[in-house]
Amino acid sequence: MLAEDSVLLRAGLTGLLERLAFEVTAVPDGAALTAAVRESVPDLVVTDVRMPPAFADEGLRAALALRATRPDLPIVVLSQYIEPDGAAELLTTGGGKAIGYLLKDRIVDVDDFAATLRRVAAGGTAVDPQVVARLLRRRAEPVAALSPREREVLGLIAEGLSNAAIMRALEISEPAVGKHVRAIFTKLGLPPDDDTHRRVLAVLAYLGSGIG
Repeated sequence: MLAEDSVLLRAGLTGLLERLAFEVTAVPDGAALTAAVRESVPDLVVTDVRMPPAFADEGLRAALALRATRPDLPIVVLSQYIEPDGAAELLTTGGGKAIGYLLKDRIVDVDDFAATLRRVAAGGTAVDPQVVARLLRRRAEPVAALSPREREVLGLIAEGLSNAAIMRALEISEPAVGKHVRAIFTKLGLPPDDDTHRRVLAVLAYLGSGIG
């Protein structure tokens, strides 16, 4: 289910997703998205943030309302804009699973984009690093206790990377990654967990909750 108000973007994304083997139902705004989801059970919702009538955060509010009634409904926000308050709230819904927030201008590979959508549809998490950075800035005080390397690792955790993936991204050993992860959760007052999705939930829940 695709919600996008721009006629050209809606047609372009529909065509692209269909070429990538997705079956797409497209709607023009948040109200139409909410109504369409009530009538069906899509495998995945992809929605813009700013849509009619006010072009504020209608798509994000629709996504929050949908997750309130269907916490396991996979949703990816796809936008040019970062709405940090709504993003923090959305990313902690449904146990932090099957959720994503991507920026249109930063998608450079359609195959990677398709893989990301499928990962979220399967229960994974996908958060653009710039969204993560904005959320980190919102919670500057607790994050200030982390070392630069720990903040770097925290950003990768919030993107959904495993320890092995972080090891490859930063070119450090896996035991070193584990040490950084344990230090992050200790400093933030969060218990470590071996499950990637639970780690993402803990990080994003803390960032969005105002705890600290």
